[in-house]
Amino acid sequence: MYNKTLIKNLFAKKIEQVPTRNGYGDGLVEAGKKDPNVLVLCCDLTDSTRSKGFKEKYPDRFLEIGVAEQNMAGVAAGLALEGKIPFCSSYAVFNPGRNWDQVRVSVCYNKANVKIVGAHAGISVGPDGATHQALEDLAITRVLPNMTVLAPCDYLEAKKATLAAAKLKGPVYLRFAREKTPVFTTPKTPFVIGKAEVFKQGDDVTIIGCGPLVYEALKAAEELRKKKINAEVINCHTIKPIDEKLIEKCSKDTRAIITAEEHSVIGGLGAAVAEVIAEKGLRTNFYRMGIRDIFCESGDPKDLLEKYKLNKKYMIKNAKNLIKK
Repeated sequence: MYNKTLIKNLFAKKIEQVPTRNGYGDGLVEAGKKDPNVLVLCCDLTDSTRSKGFKEKYPDRFLEIGVAEQNMAGVAAGLALEGKIPFCSSYAVFNPGRNWDQVRVSVCYNKANVKIVGAHAGISVGPDGATHQALEDLAITRVLPNMTVLAPCDYLEAKKATLAAAKLKGPVYLRFAREKTPVFTTPKTPFVIGKAEVFKQGDDVTIIGCGPLVYEALKAAEELRKKKINAEVINCHTIKPIDEKLIEKCSKDTRAIITAEEHSVIGGLGAAVAEVIAEKGLRTNFYRMGIRDIFCESGDPKDLLEKYKLNKKYMIKNAKNLIKK
């Protein structure tokens, strides 16, 4: 049974598609309107990261740092320690990829109220290839003390995540994709940091996803329903702190758990769920869908999801295999 109070008609012939980064851009403008302490810093990628709207609306609160991500983190930390709420925007491979040391020491060690924004994350960056496909960003931010890690599933949730991050005291990492993806949540869909949402109930297998792969999970669940397999779908937008109580409940309510992410299986959503399963001694069949310790190639985003076995076809295959065990 789908939670129709949380999601729209998923299988309409024409569903609106918008990049999650657009939700960040629109959320920034709204956050800036609500709080004059909100500032935005960018590394010469104002249009790509969707920081442009904030720059145009509040030019006196926008800082163009240039191609200097390490400097950007340091400047942001200083501003935060003086009471500002800086959002630092770049591609995820550069922010937090290139400036991880500065994020670690200047931001997290000082508990500075800085929001690190990584756009163009995952393999769906597509033609830009391995150098620009951030597949490690959840792992390297999740490990940092004091850091909250968010990976919203669509445009509307990305906007809510941006607004929530602005209100939350302390370091936050926000992860956004490049490509247009379906907008399937609603303005009324709750977004609470640390609380995952059940988008579809089921009693056979649970699929826990983050980012755009949540929609793939819902499509997989519909196909499984036709095969009399009842899949539960969880939108786990907060990677840290992970919703341990819901994971524990899923392990009791269904026979298996699958995680799905556009990220390495090492250190990301799958690893976070695995840690809960292991530490709580939960009895469940478990499989992590993600990139399996390799660099990926260039290509069309849909082709890459197929090549690296991250689309609904492989979610269905994995679900069938797990519940047979």
